[in-house]
Amino acid sequence: MITYGRLFIGGSWVEPSDPDLLDIASPHDRSVVGRAAQAQPADIDRAVSAARASFDAGAWRLAPPAERIAKLRRFNALREENAEEIARLISLENGSAGWFTRAGQLGLTRQANAYLKAAEAFGWEETLVPSDPASPVRSVVRREAVGVVAAVIPWNSPFSSATSKIIPALVAGNSVVLKVSPENSLSMGFLAGLLERVGLPEGVISVLPADRETSEYLVSHEKVDKIAFTGSTRAGRRIASIAGEQLKRVSLELGGKSAAIILPDADIEKAVAGVKFASLLNNGESCIAQTRILAPRSRYEEVVAGLKELVESLRVGDPNDPGTFIGPMIRPDQQERVRDYIRLGIEEGVRLVTGGPQIPAGLEKGNYVTPTVFADVDNSMRIAQEEIFGPVLVVIAYDDEDDAVRIANDSEYGLSGGVWSSDEEHALAVARRVRTGTVTVNGASVGFDGPFGGFKASGIGREYGAVGLGAYTEYKTITM
Repeated sequence: MITYGRLFIGGSWVEPSDPDLLDIASPHDRSVVGRAAQAQPADIDRAVSAARASFDAGAWRLAPPAERIAKLRRFNALREENAEEIARLISLENGSAGWFTRAGQLGLTRQANAYLKAAEAFGWEETLVPSDPASPVRSVVRREAVGVVAAVIPWNSPFSSATSKIIPALVAGNSVVLKVSPENSLSMGFLAGLLERVGLPEGVISVLPADRETSEYLVSHEKVDKIAFTGSTRAGRRIASIAGEQLKRVSLELGGKSAAIILPDADIEKAVAGVKFASLLNNGESCIAQTRILAPRSRYEEVVAGLKELVESLRVGDPNDPGTFIGPMIRPDQQERVRDYIRLGIEEGVRLVTGGPQIPAGLEKGNYVTPTVFADVDNSMRIAQEEIFGPVLVVIAYDDEDDAVRIANDSEYGLSGGVWSSDEEHALAVARRVRTGTVTVNGASVGFDGPFGGFKASGIGREYGAVGLGAYTEYKTITM
């Protein structure tokens, strides 16, 4: 049993305002695997006040960028040293399959290194060459920290979401209150322990698990200067309204319903094998999952048959079993939500290729669903338009390339997507037409040097690399 009886506020472990601990249940069998304190508004007040005091005092924000970079490199090194334990904790509390949590550790390294490399070359202060040589004015442009950042992250990929925010925010000199989901109290408690070892100045960082009501209290706090949020589009709209009312800086990485376009000349076997990871990563609980599979009518049944064979070959079960590819949903309500969407698909009259709403045999004690593929789906249907957040794929037929692009873009979301073709340049041309923030070609992984974020209802702003770092800074111009 793992227990976190105190809260990490301002760099120290302190007694919570509410002594009651939350039971953390295993998604695999619903047994209690840990207990943890949960933040209340009084704890938020304490964390934000500590962040405000630290920022105003300036020990961190006025430190040379090289010093801040060095501290975050230390954090990244500590995380790498503890990668196996981090992967274990995430699988324990989230139900993410072990292959995914272990593979994700390398991604965290690349993510952090991209930020730190960008920070080393970042234009923290530059003197501009006047556009008019006769101008008597010399301009110095600085990039300075925004202030107190409320970073709010979801449960599905906690370390990735956390590091994508705290590394650029801290490198830029901000003070941060990281609000994490109650379900992730164990892995995020471990994260707090790593940050404690880094030795940041007092007040610079807090890590607080809390419910939605307390999260709203945090983002509404008068002493918060910027909100950085990853989560559902519904919650993002609420946060955007709060930010608008209070004129806070805001960045939002929201939901998705991404399309994988399989072009007629694609190698279907390779495309289907790529869908295994692009569409079903993290049990399907991923905002970038390409769950709409767009197939040409000329090869439609070939794609459907390939997906059926693929999905039926995947082992569903204990996330700690090395052979498991798909684990349980994180909570019973999420399990029921996914099963309800599967029932909806059947009610809408589409073809159930494989799967269904039944719980996999022998796994009734956990939050499991049966991976499902639907065919003969119209893009207007709810199962094609709404984010299911589970291992459910819909296969949509298209007539020609223009029709494929039209269908891909016919969504309120625009976060990710993919194109498959034997001609990479042709795939690139199609990718340019897809209205999403990220498009992968032939199964390439998402890079961390370029910006990541969404079009339309998938968000505002970008993360990763120099662009993501810049989101945590303000411009200041000094003229002489």
